Amino acid sequence: MKLDLQPGPGRHLSDLLFATGVEFPCGGEANCGGCRVRVLSGQVPATAPMRQVLSEEEIAAGWRLACVAEADGPVSVEVDQWTVRILSDEQSVALEPRPGRGAVIDLGTTTLVVQTVDLATGEVLGVETDLNPQARFGADVMSRIQYQLHHPGSLTGLIRERLGAMLQGSGPLEEILIVGNTAMHHLFCGLDVEPLSHVPFESPTLGAVQVELDWPGPAIFLPNLGGFVGSDLLAGIVATGLDTSSHRTALFDIGTNGEIVVGSSQGIRCASTAAGPAFEGGRISKGMRAGAGAIDSVHAGLECRVIGGVPARGICGSGLVDAVAVARQQGLILPGGRVTTADRRIPLTPEVALTQGDIRELQLAKGAMAAGLKMLNPHPPEKLYLAGAFGNYIRQSSACAIGLLPEGCLVEPVGNSALRGARILLLTPSTRRERLERLLSITTHVELASDPDFQDLFAESMTLMSYTLE
Repeated sequence: MKLDLQPGPGRHLSDLLFATGVEFPCGGEANCGGCRVRVLSGQVPATAPMRQVLSEEEIAAGWRLACVAEADGPVSVEVDQWTVRILSDEQSVALEPRPGRGAVIDLGTTTLVVQTVDLATGEVLGVETDLNPQARFGADVMSRIQYQLHHPGSLTGLIRERLGAMLQGSGPLEEILIVGNTAMHHLFCGLDVEPLSHVPFESPTLGAVQVELDWPGPAIFLPNLGGFVGSDLLAGIVATGLDTSSHRTALFDIGTNGEIVVGSSQGIRCASTAAGPAFEGGRISKGMRAGAGAIDSVHAGLECRVIGGVPARGICGSGLVDAVAVARQQGLILPGGRVTTADRRIPLTPEVALTQGDIRELQLAKGAMAAGLKMLNPHPPEKLYLAGAFGNYIRQSSACAIGLLPEGCLVEPVGNSALRGARILLLTPSTRRERLERLLSITTHVELASDPDFQDLFAESMTLMSYTLE
């Protein structure tokens, strides 16, 4: 995608690029190369940090790192990144009619979704989506926590301003319910993130917070379940009815911060794992989000499908899982993850190949999720729900083949369960408090990082082989 940019006084080129959707996976540290852009016209100096990541050939060809790019005049650049699929949800849910309008917000690490709802009919009146502006300071929550510790309050003001702008035009609102993971909860509410920066990752301020803002209505950030298991997973439990079901069920929210819950109305166990951004294209040499030019599925013979029918520019999470599953089947990757080709590369298209480092990143991400499920519940649940964009697009056979999901389990994608659960709670105010109190009372948070058995399971789960729960 070509962009024509005119940096104004006091604005870096990086500011303009981020506003267009370019992300900085390493938080602007200029050490990952994930925000490459190619200068077509104008002057963008190649700095020392850029030369640490880009080759001299790439510099000569016009490539620069967007996160540290500066320009004094107009420039045209080609963006070597992505657009984003952002899941909303408009499924009909239970309703207690009342006058007025309300809103629900899914404050994701990467994306934002705001829904305005008619409280009398339950109809979704409007949907606004955007990228989380905090992403320029790190793709993962730990990078942002560290940034917040060194720049207190900066990320709080940034996200409140962006969400406030997304609510403009909604008219007066009776209430606004917000869900997100624990880090997003703390950053939005202005709470101390220091307890989340180190083991055991436990914060004393996990409850619901009502925040007074210059918004169209009062905002309440719903409570977290523990550690890095936030109100987004709590809302997912509500959306799937896991807390009221007599059957043992599991819920996977696969993303940068992987969250897992297993249980029924008799009791729930939950945990989070630092899966990393591989499932969203981060830290993959040709990784990108699901947009035009992304390989989103790979079939026998390494035949690739590219979104938009254009030449491939990179590969997104669902395509990565497919590619590794097919390459394993063809003997190009061993169970331990070693690439068997002479140059340790697996060509997918003339433009895109997987490297040995890419395979290792996927092993770390999928190993963390699989080990977390095994720790919480060694027995197979009757159903496993997959939440989020990645869970919505992944091919289940490929996920099972590499050991991300267990074999022999009924798997059902549920889309944006966080948004749906928040809307259920918004539209059923008379039972909301009682349901949340009971849900919290039967839920136990398990801190995987402090359990020595988890490390053994994690190492075991990094192998690219299918598994079943006993």
